[in-house]
Amino acid sequence: MTTVLSARTFPPGFAWGVSVGAHQTEGGNVASDWWHRENEPGTSVAERCGDAVDSYHRWREDFDLAAGAGFTDYRFGIERSRIEPADGFVSLAALDHYRRMVEGAVERGLRPTVTLHHFTVPLWFAAGGGWTGRNATERFLRYIDALQPVLDAGVERIMTINEPNILAVFPKLTASGQLASGLPEPDAGLTGILIDVHRAAVARIRERHPRIPVGWGVSVQDYRAAPGAETARDAYAESRDAVFLRASAGDDFVGVQAYTGGVVGVDGEPVLVGDVPRTLTGWEFLPDALGGAVRRVSRLLPGVPIVVTENGVAVSEDRRRIQYTTGALASLRRAMDDGADVRGYFHWSLLDNWEWGHWEPTFGLVSVDRATFERTPKPSLAWLGSLAPPAVPIDS
Repeated sequence: MTTVLSARTFPPGFAWGVSVGAHQTEGGNVASDWWHRENEPGTSVAERCGDAVDSYHRWREDFDLAAGAGFTDYRFGIERSRIEPADGFVSLAALDHYRRMVEGAVERGLRPTVTLHHFTVPLWFAAGGGWTGRNATERFLRYIDALQPVLDAGVERIMTINEPNILAVFPKLTASGQLASGLPEPDAGLTGILIDVHRAAVARIRERHPRIPVGWGVSVQDYRAAPGAETARDAYAESRDAVFLRASAGDDFVGVQAYTGGVVGVDGEPVLVGDVPRTLTGWEFLPDALGGAVRRVSRLLPGVPIVVTENGVAVSEDRRRIQYTTGALASLRRAMDDGADVRGYFHWSLLDNWEWGHWEPTFGLVSVDRATFERTPKPSLAWLGSLAPPAVPIDS
């Protein structure tokens, strides 16, 4: 069945947004562990983030681009290393900055979703052992408490941790930057720690900010089984995303971040496919992977609303971005027709930005001149914005 996309494809009130990451777009995140990693002698990071695309100063322009295109929602990160650049010190200036961002989104008709942790941590926190260090959970809760004026300024939705399953294998991924040969297995100890941190954060947010829905965003590939490999496929997915998804039971929503998929063989290993189109990240060009990922999450977490908090493609030709996103949205609509409770879609990304060591992968609906920071919308921005579902009718 062919799905023809229009502004009526998704229901009224469906969140229609774009996503950005703090470190990847803000620039000058000098108190973070990633800044240190990128700039230390002999670094394995191929290209520095540096000034990124200067969204720390140009967020108003970014918001205007999203709102002007028709989007209703905007997901951005709060950079903890700006809030807590030193242990025990909270920057009131940084809190005020992010508060102004929340208010600025609301003023433009954009509902803000904020991510509290998107891979980076303060350097002092990393030096003390990071998530495996002493009192890591208590220190994260202290950070959440400090964010009270930001969260109460009009935040619509809170994500505690971005892609905890990727965070648990990130040191392995930075060497290759690829998922084409399968996702490495997350560290079991770090998996348990991140789940515990998430549960504690959810409890604290519900205690202090009971009106704001809270969850986290898990990277979910569309794992497909070779003939007779269903059991092996499920075993492969168990540590890579299923355990993190089950930790979302009882949350207000679960974020699904889906880009591609893969086939798992009867031996429990990925089946490498040769002659298939690939993106600038080396991933298979699989638009319908979004629908497959959402279906699997819906089966695993019945009763938990789903928000697609990231979906997109790294390509050099914008027509390919529109082609991919058309297929992805059609597959999402079919999954919803089959019973998946999906409440929103956020495209990754509004801007071409720094992709964890590389500038070449371009996911953005807007290109950015890295010398002048001039933003140039691509045709995909207006196209995708035009598909925004109608607002919820107000009863008279």
